[in-house]
Amino acid sequence: MAGDSPRCNVHRVMGLFSPRCFEVLNFIGMESDPGHPRFASRGRAYVYVLPCRHEDVLKVGFSRDPFTRFNDLHRRFFDFFDLDRGMLVAVDYVKDARRIERALIERFAADRCVAPLVVREAAAGKTEWYRGVSPAVHAQAAQLAGEGGFDVTAPLRPWLLDRIRERADALYDWSSRLHDMAGDARAHGADAADVERVLMDTLDMCERIGLAVDAHVSAEVARWYRFGGR
Repeated sequence: MAGDSPRCNVHRVMGLFSPRCFEVLNFIGMESDPGHPRFASRGRAYVYVLPCRHEDVLKVGFSRDPFTRFNDLHRRFFDFFDLDRGMLVAVDYVKDARRIERALIERFAADRCVAPLVVREAAAGKTEWYRGVSPAVHAQAAQLAGEGGFDVTAPLRPWLLDRIRERADALYDWSSRLHDMAGDARAHGADAADVERVLMDTLDMCERIGLAVDAHVSAEVARWYRFGGR
């Protein structure tokens, strides 16, 4: 409202965008409606094989929206998982994704392990993490895809980069808005750490996956990212 104090405006904005609304991928608009079911019964779905970068552990699962799913697992999934060894199997129906996932779960049941501690507990699952069988899981997933005539995407980085490029034009305004919000919060004694973390994670994600960040944000945001946000 017109009569609100600057502090009130800052606190309202901070409340509107925390904590879930500030997830890394929100700027590309994936699964933005919290009432929308994560897995619909119809439509394209993806089985994913997602190896960890620094240990011989991988995650198997399926999703209608792999990008959001990866971020659900770890807010810096682009560092935690090895995107160059990951793969997707694209299917036309969720029932096919469930069938492939089930086949992998049953085939590698003896190799199950607990989820890494840094993975978000609510998203980790109980029976979909495996240790020491990465080549075999990849081979089995590729075989099942071939038998069904399904497309395989491997590695993941080019696919993820295409998804980012679809909404790269929105990054300029989105990043400027968060940068301004953080500045307003600090100016009025509010904690800007959550805002800055999400902005940093988003720009890191874009850069790690292959987008030229400086070409898609303002000069002010680019300076903050390169020199002021670390």
